[in-house]
Amino acid sequence: MMNNGGHGAHRADKTPSPNAAILVDGLTIKRGHQTALDSITLSVPTGRITGLLGPSGCGKSTLMRSIVGVQQLTAGTITVLGSPAGSASLRKQIGYVTQAPSVYDDLTVRQNLRYFGRILGAPASDVDRVLSITNLEDKATTLAGSLSGGQRSRASLAAALMGTPQLLVLDEPTVGLDPVLRNELWDVFHSLRDAGQTIVVSSHVMDEAERCDDLILLRDGRLVAHDSPEHLTAATGTSSVEDAFITLVTKDSRAGAHLGTPLGTPLDATSADTTADSTATVASRTGATPSKATPTEATATSATAVEAASNDEEQS
Repeated sequence: MMNNGGHGAHRADKTPSPNAAILVDGLTIKRGHQTALDSITLSVPTGRITGLLGPSGCGKSTLMRSIVGVQQLTAGTITVLGSPAGSASLRKQIGYVTQAPSVYDDLTVRQNLRYFGRILGAPASDVDRVLSITNLEDKATTLAGSLSGGQRSRASLAAALMGTPQLLVLDEPTVGLDPVLRNELWDVFHSLRDAGQTIVVSSHVMDEAERCDDLILLRDGRLVAHDSPEHLTAATGTSSVEDAFITLVTKDSRAGAHLGTPLGTPLDATSADTTADSTATVASRTGATPSKATPTEATATSATAVEAASNDEEQS
């Protein structure tokens, strides 16, 4: 059942399990005078799909970057798979998919996967394995730049699956996709969960909440609720997670909590930096320092990837 927590939040986890995949304790992130995340405390269970939901700019991407270990924290701690977030030991254990595509346009899908697999030390057989999981076998020799939006999303997911990470962190992977493609991706997510992987997936589309095992609802950088979809709707007497969310936000507002932004209004200070996120996708798993690449640097990086992928093909 839901329980009252700090800042008016409702949480199911009074005592977070020490075996949880992720433990967040008092996480605060500030950018200047703007608070992106405000004293977040929660735990994410192992082997389940946890949905991170809320309007644009509520802090979803910031929380995900914090979990992956590429976000500077103002206060608090995050433990992931038993180690502090950002630890070198986690680099091969976390697959991170950002809103920006994380594949090189001038490489084929197979070359991209071989390149990322080489960085991660994954076995060569992983390429065919993840192509099968993401239903991209027939696109293996297609340049990533020629893929459709849905195919590029699946290619980015395939890259994140190289090396069989224990935890997948997926930042709005279905954004911009039609309902059929969204259903296909969610089928993949459920299959991965059934195989034992832990998934944290963000969305601002409330109807995707019903597909998750657990939900974390954020609003203005604050935790509004953390519970299962069934418990949220039952506790609020509503028929959908969206109605439950609105009910909880209204209750918080009447209680005097600070809710300064209308639903759906982005906060500039907490918007996702997709360029930085795209770099962080690789950085979080290889140890590289996240930075925005200039066009020249990006070209050089891509050229290195082409050379590495070509060498791999010559050796195979």
